[in-house]
Amino acid sequence: MAGNLRGLLLAMATLLVAVVVPPASAKDYTVGDSSGWKPGVDYTAWAKGKQFNVGDTLSFQYSAAHSVLEVSAADHGACAAANPLRSHRDQSTTIPLTKPGTRYFICGAAGHCASGMKLAVTVSGGDSGAPAATSSGPALRAANTTPAGAAESDSDASGAAGTGAGAWARLATGLLAGAVGLAALMG
Repeated sequence: MAGNLRGLLLAMATLLVAVVVPPASAKDYTVGDSSGWKPGVDYTAWAKGKQFNVGDTLSFQYSAAHSVLEVSAADHGACAAANPLRSHRDQSTTIPLTKPGTRYFICGAAGHCASGMKLAVTVSGGDSGAPAATSSGPALRAANTTPAGAAESDSDASGAAGTGAGAWARLATGLLAGAVGLAALMG
């Protein structure tokens, strides 16, 4: 009886991991590739041809002289940094793409957006085979952002805690460990 229960628990744990763990096809895009987030990079060209999907992440790597501001479409077009939707200054910002839509980003340092430090990314729901793009480049959904005017802290860096792929992986790992432990007790 214990052997049958152990086999059943192992099969259930395997099925749970297969269902809960997100697919390995999610991509982490480093904005600007090895150049990072700085003046002199054509971010529209960088984004062209890339298909951003829900589950992917966008990583901005930049020096203390720069920032990543999420802005409205109008502020993106005008390079207006006065009213950002979200603001990042941690020099290493990772933004999970959690839903379809367009997001706009600029650098808040004076003159940097006008010199090309701006990005628009379109995120698809993941069910389309065609690349998602807009005339101004691609767009995304940010979850680990700090609302403009709010104090930034290390605890804010994770954003919507418990909602990303990492939370699902932790849940699956915990459930798998529990099933294995239970099977060990039964055997």
